[in-house]
Amino acid sequence: MRKTFKYRLYPNKQQQRLLDHQLDECRWLYNDLLAARRDAWEQRQESLRLYDQQATLPALKVGRPTLAGVQSQVLQNVAVRIDLAFQAFFRRVRTGEKPGYPRFRGKGRYASLTYPQVPVGCTLDADARRLRLHGVGLVKIILHRPLEGTPKTATISRSSTDKWYVCFSCECAEPSPLPEAEQQVGIDVGLKTFATLSTGQEITNPRFFRAEEKALAKVQRRLSKEEKGTPERAKRRKVVARVHERTRWRRGDFTHQHSRRIVNIFDVIAVEDLSVNRMTHNHCLAKSIQDAAWSQFADLLAYKAAWAGRRYVAVNPAYTSQDCSQCGHRQSLSLSDRTYTCPCCGIVLNRDYNASLNILRLGRQSLASA
Repeated sequence: MRKTFKYRLYPNKQQQRLLDHQLDECRWLYNDLLAARRDAWEQRQESLRLYDQQATLPALKVGRPTLAGVQSQVLQNVAVRIDLAFQAFFRRVRTGEKPGYPRFRGKGRYASLTYPQVPVGCTLDADARRLRLHGVGLVKIILHRPLEGTPKTATISRSSTDKWYVCFSCECAEPSPLPEAEQQVGIDVGLKTFATLSTGQEITNPRFFRAEEKALAKVQRRLSKEEKGTPERAKRRKVVARVHERTRWRRGDFTHQHSRRIVNIFDVIAVEDLSVNRMTHNHCLAKSIQDAAWSQFADLLAYKAAWAGRRYVAVNPAYTSQDCSQCGHRQSLSLSDRTYTCPCCGIVLNRDYNASLNILRLGRQSLASA
């Protein structure tokens, strides 16, 4: 099982310049390999393969000596990224989607580099306070929690606010199961309340983006007044990015804490298998749905449940809000109907609580038939 650990890096100014230079060299190589694939097809009707392009790297280093400042396996990984981009492009073509051809990367649009074989080129120092990077030196790292397992790959990334991070993908032998809790839960997510549990508990929707809208509008107005290409506009752009980053951090902290609490308490966790991308086609609710981050919450629940030895099941969301959790009677409801009143058995429940009971029932059935 693979597990990823993300840590903050604090390079000094000289190290930042070296890292920026390596990213720019990787960006140039990415664009050159992409152009080579495009030209080979347009001019000769020939498809270049991954290993064909990796074999051209020594010749490219001769023509562009600055590429030698980047570790060789990092350059090979750039070719891997190109290959994955074309694989995704052709997969969308085959499935009948409207594909987007892989794009060239403009200045500042290439923000990460990967060392595919740690510790080659990327080594964590013995005292766990420094990270030794090829061509950069010892970079300060904050290990806020210990690494688990054996590091296999490392990715150095630069955020939109010029913060630096390293992600270690580690091979862990076994998960660490939690003691049995003998409790089960169904979870219905929504907009009025973020989530309603089948135990009757409700998690309020914090609406982090809505809370930051005024601040975001203010900094975006200031950004729009600056002339394009000027240093002042670059500073304003970073301020806008900082507002988005703050919102993302708050949302991530919220979903991490609640997903951890649920996994610690319940043995069986049943949620709706929602297609959030389709739901955002409703332009009246798209912003609120994206702000709620249901997919992020479900993903965190899934991997934490797997690591803790819990049973996680995603059920079909059809009619979970329209079926009576007691007798099974089905009736149509509008979004404004917040109370479920069953004309057959006479039960009156909160709409979301009724849906969470149905989700738990479907989750039990799915596990029993598995």
